[in-house]
Amino acid sequence: MTEDSQRNFRSVYYEKVGFRGVEEKKSLEILLKDDRLGILPPHHESHAQVMMYRKEQYCDVLHALEVVRFVSDATPQVEVYLRMYQLESGKLPRSPSFPLEPEDEVFLAIAKAVEEMVEDSVDCYWIIRCFVNQLNNKYREFLPQLPKAFEQYLNLEDSRLLSHLKTCSALSRLPYDLWFKRCFAGCLPESSLQRVWDKVVSGSCKILVFVAVEILLTFKIKVMALNSAEKITKFLENIPRDSSDAIVSKAIDLWHKHCGTPVHSA
Repeated sequence: MTEDSQRNFRSVYYEKVGFRGVEEKKSLEILLKDDRLGILPPHHESHAQVMMYRKEQYCDVLHALEVVRFVSDATPQVEVYLRMYQLESGKLPRSPSFPLEPEDEVFLAIAKAVEEMVEDSVDCYWIIRCFVNQLNNKYREFLPQLPKAFEQYLNLEDSRLLSHLKTCSALSRLPYDLWFKRCFAGCLPESSLQRVWDKVVSGSCKILVFVAVEILLTFKIKVMALNSAEKITKFLENIPRDSSDAIVSKAIDLWHKHCGTPVHSA
């Protein structure tokens, strides 16, 4: 497997804060220098100044939310990130007590996952913000197509398993939002999630399909033993995490098998 394919999402963070030469912590430079998330410009000499502006913007937005009493010291950090994002995107509700929208729940799931990977709150917010924007903009047209692609590739890999899902009326009730809208945040542990998200950030959301397919293949015996859509969905929403790294490795192999060596293929 190439060095590029081994890169993980955490590489986004480390080099920017000065940790170089540590295996798997290759750096924020990898993800930011080539402008994949758009947090930093491609010119390295501008990074310090741009990050200063990013920090100032973060502090200004946070202060505004504190002034209007939308957040306080007691507000969970991921909710602070959500309110900041809502304010910057013009979607801040009139009251913090208003119920969350589905897209807010997606944001919170992604924010919780990134928070596990990144310690600095400014870096964390900008990574969340830009990652969510990429999902909402670059992949807006592709994400709704992923359930159909999942069915297509599962049929190629194991038609009998697909038939079982259809017989149980489970195909339309699989946890597609968890898989494709939340990009497996809350489903896979940090180490596995980093490898999946690196592919998404690099330009291919189709990796999400192959992770979902591989989850079904890995737990085929268990799924085939379940005879109701409700039981199948409940199991898939809470898969054992000790198999996650192997699942992702096999999913990447499937991705290469069906798509060649995609570089920026949605």
